[in-house]
Amino acid sequence: MHFGLAQRCITGLTRWSSSYGSIYHRNKATFVPSNKQTLDLSEYTVERIRNFSIIAHVDHGKSTLADRLLEFTGAVKVDKSNKQLLDRLQVERERGITVKAQTASLFYNYSGSNYLLNLIDTPGHVDFHYEVKRSLAACQGAILLVDANEGVQAQTLANFFLAFELDLPIIPVLNKIDLKVAKPEVVLAQLQSLFDIEPHEVIKVSAKLGTGVDDVLKAIVERIPSPPKASVPSDTSHTPFKALLFDSYFDQYRGAIASIAVKEGQIQTGAKILSLQSGKKYEAQELGIMSPDLTPISTLYEGQVGYVVANMKNAKDALIGDTLCLVDEKVEPLPGFKPAQPMVFAGVFPMDQSEFSALQDAITKLTLNDASVAINVDHSAALGQGWRLGFLGLLHMDVFEQRLRQEFSVDSILTAPNVPYKVKLKPGKHTKTHGKEVITVLNPCHMPPMTMVEEIHEPLVLGTIVTPNDYIGDIISLVMKYRGVQKEQTIIDGSRSMFQVVFPLNEIILTFFDDLKSVTSGYGSFDYEDHGYKIGNLVKLDILVNNVLVEELTTIVHADQAQERGRELCLKLKDNLSREQFEYPIRASVNNRIIARETVKAYRKDVTAKVKSGHDMARKRLLLQRQKEGKAKLRSYGQVRVEKDVFMRVLRK
Repeated sequence: MHFGLAQRCITGLTRWSSSYGSIYHRNKATFVPSNKQTLDLSEYTVERIRNFSIIAHVDHGKSTLADRLLEFTGAVKVDKSNKQLLDRLQVERERGITVKAQTASLFYNYSGSNYLLNLIDTPGHVDFHYEVKRSLAACQGAILLVDANEGVQAQTLANFFLAFELDLPIIPVLNKIDLKVAKPEVVLAQLQSLFDIEPHEVIKVSAKLGTGVDDVLKAIVERIPSPPKASVPSDTSHTPFKALLFDSYFDQYRGAIASIAVKEGQIQTGAKILSLQSGKKYEAQELGIMSPDLTPISTLYEGQVGYVVANMKNAKDALIGDTLCLVDEKVEPLPGFKPAQPMVFAGVFPMDQSEFSALQDAITKLTLNDASVAINVDHSAALGQGWRLGFLGLLHMDVFEQRLRQEFSVDSILTAPNVPYKVKLKPGKHTKTHGKEVITVLNPCHMPPMTMVEEIHEPLVLGTIVTPNDYIGDIISLVMKYRGVQKEQTIIDGSRSMFQVVFPLNEIILTFFDDLKSVTSGYGSFDYEDHGYKIGNLVKLDILVNNVLVEELTTIVHADQAQERGRELCLKLKDNLSREQFEYPIRASVNNRIIARETVKAYRKDVTAKVKSGHDMARKRLLLQRQKEGKAKLRSYGQVRVEKDVFMRVLRK
């Protein structure tokens, strides 16, 4: 049975939207299917498909532009409540940022022909760079969105060159031109200076008001090429089905729902498919597109982007970068994606060991739609069994922990973040213990004794800082404070400059971004990428409570900062640990040398309370002496328990 497409052409339509406070014109034909449950996409051949992403710096209006594109193409009705339609996660709406890439299929009529536009909305923060990279792999072009007031910023540069390296056509769009403080001419000059983009190529829009959005849709059809068309093999009558699995998420009722980009051939509901990575076979129980909600269809054709539900009950079945094909038609696997390199590691432990299985299941399902998280089993004497997870940055780590709480109702303890170190052992010292000369240390408490260590290599990042010229002096001081080495300084225009600085990663993962925003009054932006390793003057900082080593508080710090960091941890513990019947010390140690100490005073019981004042002084002295001897004896074998809530208060800062 052939399912027809109902279409509606609306030309020169003017609508009033109270949420935007203005009238915007739709001088185009908008194509809207009448019944999305009976969609037939057979008429959308490769030539009529455009796959594109929106890339931008944080808070440049990317999600707002996506909302307007959905409205202009009729995917959703114009409504004042249409905000962040593609930001489906609670954490995204609370923080006002995009964390997870989302897809949406848009139907658009241009010059009398119907086109299928597949939008893949991407995050803007540097910590979710891997999401952007995977999204661009499924596209043939990108919209580069720039704020008309803020101008080119750090992630703007990073995302542009990422798309440029993939040889994708870029449509430059200048947003927020309706603002009174907008500086479109200045920003146009920045685009020309940095990217060789001519001013006449830039489309000026106001995503909030809808101004110029129709020009963006026209440019998508005109400037972005259609997906490459596969050639039919000479030994067969048709092109075998081949699709790239570029994203996925877990549904508790239907299992893993995989987002796929069909590179060759076509697939129908009920087809038997094969995963080339795992070798497992599945049945395509449901196919569909996101428009913007899940919309079932019977067939996905070459060049189209959609989803497949195939009874993948195990979260590990939907492997990011996998190639799907039909069981009886073997094909060559697609290149896939280079695995993400975690930059920050932290331990994750259940609040109670009885919740271990629930936390394990939540982490497994959450990493299904966040393939950049690395998982290693970990154990702590104080916190029990858990995991050491690798993240792309501090915000990535924070968002992951928040999603565990909100989406899976699991509370966890997240330890202090640290970075991976490469440790070179002295010749002859490594054979009995580690079996190799260079080891990677993910957990500071696993650092070998310093007598065995010849060199410690710390990870570096190449940071890009974009700042107004008024703050150049403050930026240079900040770079020196965080042990940065300036590589290059570029004048973007008369008011902005760009710095390229090599930083030790351990220095910037905690407070650097906050300090940067502080010294630049919020106008500075920062982006970074991996820059290898170098030998560092690093030491292992141990914390001892009542002469007992607390492994969870062990850190690796620069030798010049060890005393300051040790004193800080001792003071925090003193404020959070409970007092006992005996006095006990909190000490920070480097190479068995004490560099900082605090003392927690004992509770004092008045043992002379029953002796009348001024009488029997010998009796008082005897009682006090017995108390002193008892406390000394108690101190020798007394133990101080560091509770989990203490770790939460100390480690999470």
